Amino acid sequence: MYSRRIQALSPSMTIAISTLARELKAQGKDVLSFSAGEPDFGTPERIKEAAIEAIRQDFTKYTAVAGIPELLDAVAYKLQRDNGLHYDREMIVVSNGAKQSLFNLTQAILDEGDEAIIPAPYWVTYPELVKYAGAKPVILPTDESTGFKITPEQLRGAITPRTKLLILTSPSNPTGAVYSKEELEAIGKVLEGTEILVASDEMYEKLVYDGVRFTAAASINEDMYRRTVTVNGLSKSVAMTGWRMGYLASPDKELIKKMVSLQSQSTSNICSITQKASIPALRGEVDEEIETMRRAFEARAHEAVERFNAIEGLSVAKPDGAFYLFVNIREISSDSMAFCSKLLEETGVAVVPGIGFGAEGYFRFSFATDIVTIREGIRRIEKFVKTLR
Repeated sequence: MYSRRIQALSPSMTIAISTLARELKAQGKDVLSFSAGEPDFGTPERIKEAAIEAIRQDFTKYTAVAGIPELLDAVAYKLQRDNGLHYDREMIVVSNGAKQSLFNLTQAILDEGDEAIIPAPYWVTYPELVKYAGAKPVILPTDESTGFKITPEQLRGAITPRTKLLILTSPSNPTGAVYSKEELEAIGKVLEGTEILVASDEMYEKLVYDGVRFTAAASINEDMYRRTVTVNGLSKSVAMTGWRMGYLASPDKELIKKMVSLQSQSTSNICSITQKASIPALRGEVDEEIETMRRAFEARAHEAVERFNAIEGLSVAKPDGAFYLFVNIREISSDSMAFCSKLLEETGVAVVPGIGFGAEGYFRFSFATDIVTIREGIRRIEKFVKTLR
């Protein structure tokens, strides 16, 4: 009755845990959820005002599938201003979040028998999108010894004649790792002479800490620019998760046309009001609010790392970006699903098992919530861990 594609698809573990936490909370249980990748800040007022104005002007009709011209120009402006990258309107597609951007890309380029290289830990959606396209995810494991980043040697050893795509994410969900310019240059060197595309997920670009500098993969050199599909959006840095605004950019206009064609037969354009609301964010009109959020996340990260590393049996590396900690529990458990399930059941603390990100022996803890809640959550985790030792 069901297609092989849909039966092979696994539900998002992060969404599943977040949903369970909400259900338990609705039942009156004392639940603290650190599972969702969602800022606790409100959307900046300037963005809300732009949305309200769009409604008042009755901007509520269908638009061009890839986005209205003003929005495409705003995306191009952002990429030029922040990353030194030039893209025409015809090189950009706006979609319902970066998740749809990545779906469009994988469906447009991958076939049965193709391979896509994915460093682990990875965002839970990457391998599922590759599998849904009929291709094979080739997972490259990393750990603290490499800062949760792949090495050029790893990449070189994973490439085969069937390799079509490399998915990079920087800053990383779930580890917070950020690839330096030099590290991206080394990866680019390995790819030279191949036709492998790079999907560079840069959703957490604005959220980097302690002087770390973000480098866009496409900005490394002309060869990387040609092969890179830059994926980004406004969900995380501008606290617009529910607005559903993601975008991708590529100098390959024919590839863009293919993805627009796919989107035209699935969702068509994103919400017209969201499009108008996104323009001020991309134009730099809420940079001050973004910096306020970034500083708050940075302070939370510092305190949470210190508190976790004070717990016997747990350890965590300082994240360079994003708003997650990838906590190592290998000293006390080799089954992250069992650990997290018992933690939720006994303490009401919801975190996501590392196995969902392709890395057993860890859990992901989102610090995208207030510091009081973070302190209480870590206190409960410490009490729980003591019962396991």
